[in-house]
Parts: sequence; structure tokens; C-alpha cells
Amino acid sequence: MVQVSPTLTLVDLTIRGLSPGRYEATVRETGDISQGAASTGGIWESQPASGGRLSPPRGHLGSITVGPDRRGSALMDRPVAIWELIGRSMVVSRLKDGPFQREDADTTVGVIARSAGVWDNDKTVCSCSGQTLWEERRGQVEKGMM
Repeated sequence: MVQVSPTLTLVDLTIRGLSPGRYEATVRETGDISQGAASTGGIWESQPASGGRLSPPRGHLGSITVGPDRRGSALMDRPVAIWELIGRSMVVSRLKDGPFQREDADTTVGVIARSAGVWDNDKTVCSCSGQTLWEERRGQVEKGMM
């Protein structure tokens, strides 16, 4: 996610490993993923518009199609600021509204968190192995080295 103006955020979504088909990407009310998508709440900002009709929730990001290679990608834009999304969860599922099961191989869920800005998160690569420092450390810890 990249916020490109005070009220516009681009979402570049890439999915791998799901069964082929159409999926809905939604931002949920809470960041509680303790029971998978089942504990994330409803779609964020699902509020009635004037006249009692429901306006489309700002938390519905859009659809993504996963192909036979079990991969899919989509570029979406939504009228939101990133600070409004931090701490909420994102669900990618065949179901837009739920109800979700605790375990579903074709539903992914995660918490939206802040990361560094563009060019602000340089990674150092070990010239001897080509691994990042984090990968190099993990390998050393597995060998019993601290």
C-alpha cells in the first residue's frame, strides 16, 4: 500500500498458493486474527448513505483473479489514508462478507502494519553468501551460534 495523496491509497496485491478463482480483498474492522478471518469483524466502514441505502464500504478493496498457476495480482486504488488502515486486518477470500471459517485453505488473512517509506528500508546482503543479514542470522542460530 502506498498513499499517493491525502485521501488516495494504491494497493498492489499479489497472491500465490490459492486455488484458481475470483477472490475479494477486504479490510476488516479489527486486527484480531486469533481465529483466522473468523475473528476479524465486518468490512471496515460499512455505513448507510443518505436515504437509508448502504454505500459501498471503503474497506472493500476489490477483486483479484487467481489463475491455474495459483497466482494472481491486482492494482487497486481506494479513497483512504493509510493511517486509517493500520492495525486492521485484510482478508482475501472467495466470500466478501463471510461468515468465515476458522480454517480455510483458500482464505488468507493478515494485519496491516506500517513499514518504512520508499527507499527507507535498505537491506544489507552478506557478500560471502548472498543472503540478507536476517537470513544469515537465522542460519547461524540454527547452528547453535548466538
